[in-house]
Amino acid sequence: MDHLRSHRVQLIAAAVAASAATAGLIASYNAYNRQKTRKDLNEQVLQSIQSKGSNFNFQALQENFENISASSSSSSNYDENLIREQLARNYVFFGEEGMQKIRGGTVVIIGCGGVGSWCAVMLARSGVSKIRLVDFDYVTLSSLNRHATALLEDVGTPKVKCIERTLKAIAKWIQVDARIEIWRKEDGGTLLEGADWVIDAIDNIQTKVDLLKYCSDNSIKVFASMGAGAKSDPTRVQISDISYTIYDPLARSVRRRLRLLGVSSGIPVVYSTEVPGDVKLLPLDEEEFRKGPVKELGVFDDFRVRILPVLGPLPSIFGLHITTYILCELAGKPILNPLPIKSRRKLYERLWRDLLHREEKLAGQTLSRIPLDEDDIALIFEDIHRGRSVLPPHEVPTKPVLVRWDLAQPLTLENCVTMEEKDAAKHVKAWREGLESSKESLQSGTVTLSPSPAEVWGNEVEEIVQRRAKEIRRVQDWVA
Repeated sequence: MDHLRSHRVQLIAAAVAASAATAGLIASYNAYNRQKTRKDLNEQVLQSIQSKGSNFNFQALQENFENISASSSSSSNYDENLIREQLARNYVFFGEEGMQKIRGGTVVIIGCGGVGSWCAVMLARSGVSKIRLVDFDYVTLSSLNRHATALLEDVGTPKVKCIERTLKAIAKWIQVDARIEIWRKEDGGTLLEGADWVIDAIDNIQTKVDLLKYCSDNSIKVFASMGAGAKSDPTRVQISDISYTIYDPLARSVRRRLRLLGVSSGIPVVYSTEVPGDVKLLPLDEEEFRKGPVKELGVFDDFRVRILPVLGPLPSIFGLHITTYILCELAGKPILNPLPIKSRRKLYERLWRDLLHREEKLAGQTLSRIPLDEDDIALIFEDIHRGRSVLPPHEVPTKPVLVRWDLAQPLTLENCVTMEEKDAAKHVKAWREGLESSKESLQSGTVTLSPSPAEVWGNEVEEIVQRRAKEIRRVQDWVA
């Protein structure tokens, strides 16, 4: 009996050992197979790099552009384990279901310059498997300060083909549809076919409006990029609905035109609330002016031939904002009510109501409106006075209010300042007391009241107000 029991134990032990050995062999085989696949991929990458050494033939690359898609591996024969490893951090963030939606998504990018190229690169890096690129333009030397994929050797290459090459090098499994075309509303539906999201990175205002209107009418999700030119403050870049944009000239023009077409909201945009400094159009050579009217120099009608200076990082920041928003939307984890709009809009509303009530007290009657809207309030408070009191030492008010600087003059953008509430009360009180005690005098057809703001607060503050009034006039010229 003991002999049989011992034999049974031996058989069980042998079976366990065999199972363990088999499992070990399977694990080793899988590890070897994965390692071999990775090695093959590394060799492909090295060969690709070596092929573009000092003897790299750019002309041959252009001739073979049309063969890029055919020669690249597709998702059907590319190792899924490698794809998941490459996207591992995205999988951890979005989860299996979210990444399935992202990888099944189709995004169309209209305009593949500084903003659009960064969108394309990050969509590919994040797992979006179908990307359509639409742009008629070519890479120029001036593109290199902001374009995500363009190299010096790419000058003269279609932007969409330049991006396509890079996307295929990043993620061989994705499908890239590069179209060297211009989007027009007459036949734009073909280029937008199958899109889960459309990215509007177009420079031309009318084409941008046409695209946004088309998407709105056809229930196509679209995200629009506003103006990144002449901006430098990354902290002012934010996402909002088109209806909430403030002090972005491009956004204002697009918003007004869309409203006339019956579209007032429902389009997310990225824009900057920054008021640019002294910027001018890039100059054209005198020789170009001698050729004829400048507008006739464009590749297409209505497309700009003179452009604002662009600080390279800003278009990339715009593009990354767009990509992040769309990825979260595709994954089913949308960004709800972006914080800057949610928190600041209520402040502007309060400042506006407070200013209205103060103007009513000064007028001695109920007013239906004042000549400043909430956008103007935001400009005065944020951009001109930086959220600080106009009075030295220019502290951040605990309860900020806006008040007319010269109470003898009408309320305008230039004649409105930020103060602490108690200082504003003192400001109005001094004017009222002066009004009661002084006699009106007529000088050049204008009634001058005493004391003046400078007499109450000093010449230093008066000079500050006048400097900021000049800044406001410059802003008005900019947004006109």
